[in-house]
Amino acid sequence: MNVLVDTSVWSLSLRRGIPRDGSVEKELAELLREGRVLMASAIRQELLSGLRGDVQFRELRDRLRVFDDIEVNSLDHEEAASCFNRCRARGIQSSAVDALLCAIAMRRQTAVFTTDNDFHHYARVLGLKLHKVRDAFR
Repeated sequence: MNVLVDTSVWSLSLRRGIPRDGSVEKELAELLREGRVLMASAIRQELLSGLRGDVQFRELRDRLRVFDDIEVNSLDHEEAASCFNRCRARGIQSSAVDALLCAIAMRRQTAVFTTDNDFHHYARVLGLKLHKVRDAFR
């Protein structure tokens, strides 16, 4: 099964000057090796936003270009609104981007790999699949 990798996981792996030998980073490396990583345009945008300079932006942009974006359409946005509303009805606040990522993953029957605890709340309400670090990388 392919895995939609959330911004939080990418951020851990892309930080400069921080050792990349943690279990999350190892799991991402293995998913990349296996060719199972999915990219969404919203995640690409989050990763490229707030960089300190043009050089850093261009370098990361070029590294991320090896990943094609999942095609997102009106059905994804409608499902995202439904996800948002269902979570809110249960007292769980979501961002529009998180709701979209949930919808993308659910409609494609794939898991989300994240370190963002909010997704655990969404999963309880929505039945969203979350990817977990395999025992070999703990």
